[in-house]
Amino acid sequence: MDAVTPKTKAEPRSHHVRPANMEWQKTRFAGCEIKTLLFDPESGLVTALTRFAPGAILPDHEHVRIEQTYVIEGRLVDREGPDAGMDVGPGEFVWRDAGSRHSAWAPDGGLMLAMFQIPNKFYERDGRITDANGQDWESLWGELYKAQA
Repeated sequence: MDAVTPKTKAEPRSHHVRPANMEWQKTRFAGCEIKTLLFDPESGLVTALTRFAPGAILPDHEHVRIEQTYVIEGRLVDREGPDAGMDVGPGEFVWRDAGSRHSAWAPDGGLMLAMFQIPNKFYERDGRITDANGQDWESLWGELYKAQA
């Protein structure tokens, strides 16, 4: 199973990932778990299955590049932001412009496939800007973001 792209690119090939054999990983956000299907640290590209418990909230964050989400089960609702109240259900797809900012809520829980071109910025209550792991976003992703501009 190859969820992380190799550091050296010997020869292009297919990478078979078996999500059913992967463990759900807890995140720092209560009720939110993830299975990372693809992560390329060189580009910041991420594809992940996300599972939300009923009522789970993904707090204030910005999609630095285009974000795409396909809802498999449950609902994803924009709790705050310019599209507050937008409700995406099973079999529906939403994509968000680079720079869009919101908080998301899964009132009934849910299972989604999400794709990010570079990790999101999370706006902490103390003023810090972090990535999903709580690390300083600028120090980890700022140079890559500028290089891609």
